[in-house]
Amino acid sequence: MSKLRQFPSRGAVRVARMRPVDLLVLLGVVAVFYCAARIGASADQPYDAAAPPVVSTDPGQLPYYAGRSLLRMFAGLVPAVLFTIVFGTWAARSRRAAKVIVPAIDILQSVPVLTFLSITVTGFIAMFPHSTIGLELASVFAVFTALVWNMAMAFYQSLTTQSRELDEAARLMRLTRWQRFWKVDVPSGMIAQVWNGMISFGAAWFALSASETISVNGKDNGLPGVGSYVAQALDNGQGGRVALAVVVMITMVVSVNFFFWRPITAWAERFRTEDCEIAEQPRSWFLNLLRRSTLPALLGRVLRPAGERLDRAMRVLGTSPGRLRHDPVRRRRADLVFHVLYAMAVGLIVWRAFAYILDNVPVGEIGHAAWLALITYGRVMALVVFATLVWVPIGAWIGMNPKVNRIAQPVVQVLASFPSNFLFPLAVVVLGASGISLNWGAIALMALGAQWYVLFNVIAGASSIPGDLREAADDLGLRGWLRWKRLILPAVFPSYTTGALTASGGAWNASIPGESVSYGTTTLTAVGIGAYITQATDSGDFARNFLGAVVMSVYVVVINRLVWRRLYRYAQNRCAL
Repeated sequence: MSKLRQFPSRGAVRVARMRPVDLLVLLGVVAVFYCAARIGASADQPYDAAAPPVVSTDPGQLPYYAGRSLLRMFAGLVPAVLFTIVFGTWAARSRRAAKVIVPAIDILQSVPVLTFLSITVTGFIAMFPHSTIGLELASVFAVFTALVWNMAMAFYQSLTTQSRELDEAARLMRLTRWQRFWKVDVPSGMIAQVWNGMISFGAAWFALSASETISVNGKDNGLPGVGSYVAQALDNGQGGRVALAVVVMITMVVSVNFFFWRPITAWAERFRTEDCEIAEQPRSWFLNLLRRSTLPALLGRVLRPAGERLDRAMRVLGTSPGRLRHDPVRRRRADLVFHVLYAMAVGLIVWRAFAYILDNVPVGEIGHAAWLALITYGRVMALVVFATLVWVPIGAWIGMNPKVNRIAQPVVQVLASFPSNFLFPLAVVVLGASGISLNWGAIALMALGAQWYVLFNVIAGASSIPGDLREAADDLGLRGWLRWKRLILPAVFPSYTTGALTASGGAWNASIPGESVSYGTTTLTAVGIGAYITQATDSGDFARNFLGAVVMSVYVVVINRLVWRRLYRYAQNRCAL
């Protein structure tokens, strides 16, 4: 019997045909990679420490500078995602690893990024003494540190709070560790991870703008970018060009949200597992365009054989063990050994740090720095109280009204992402004209960027209240303060705690440029640890810079342990819906 000839299906023929939308998407991808390659190739330039590069304030350079800044942001995002995947999973699946990774992330995310910026710049310049690659790596590292700790902790928490049903299903189906990660772990934490990544990306804009221009040993090191453009225009007193850079920055933030974060947020809704569908799902015109294209499906078919071979190769990692179980006696002995070694390592680091400080700084300087940090802490707490009283009611109202949420959420994202130090020149003019001291005005400057995180997280918490709970509250006749007490406050309190902690950390970071601001020939300085670090950095005093960074870090870590972590535990135990 002759073998029948098989023809491709009508659907296969239709998929293989190039559509206009496919051509549009293909041209867009090629254009993005071409621009990234051209901009990235210009990063390697000769560098002379005696004559650091100077940034031009020619408005025609702004599109190129915006591309350089955007490339640094995504260059920091890629390693942050890889770090999150590796160390977040490792900490969630290994108790011993968690004993090291979680406290380290907890401490590192409490340390303000800008305190060690000049130190990292000096180290990277030493690695590449004759190339601007060192400055580029220092800027990317600042973006990485602003992104990674929140992302890693969020992914770790999503894995450790995974439902028992998913864990049992993974073990019953005998999934390998590799399969469990991609089929269970990543989907179950996708929504939380996307939103946390978006918030972290917004905070990283501030670190980027500060890292593009940093003074080390009395010399300004500038990289081509929007942040350095603004800094140079401020030094020249060119207010019009500062305003132009602000417009470019707003355009860039809005574009990233429209073409990157908004599509990912809408796509992540496919992983929502609630019984009640949300009333107003996130929508993205750009995602709908990509879904109409056949190129993603074609790319998936091309890569599927490689993915299957990789899946078979990863079987060597073994099957998913589910929840870890150890012998109690052996576990206590291992924990005792670990705690002793951990205490010794931490003690050695602390001893070496303070030995260096005592060798280079008078003892009385430590008390002075601690007093300055206490003053800055008062400003931080005033900011948090203000943001709580103002933005919690507004955020709850926005989050519980889907139509208002759809309009207000992109605006809040832009406000949270916009580097507040771009607006500091205007503050200098206002404070100078009104006669208000920067000791009080610094609170407003710190609030320009930090307060939005309270609003953003409260909106996210209120919008995630299940529809059946809202309907139950309506049926029970909960109105006014009773509705807030029984439904809204318990629902938004965990998100509020996250936002308040993020706002607190952002305020500590903002205190460094916010307590010492200048525009043209006018310089205003407040009393605080931020101004202390800025002055030490400008003068090249590494010892006092290190002292200020250590004192600020100690304050932040202690406050987080005594206040914010306790609020976290209270929110998890008493306010979880």
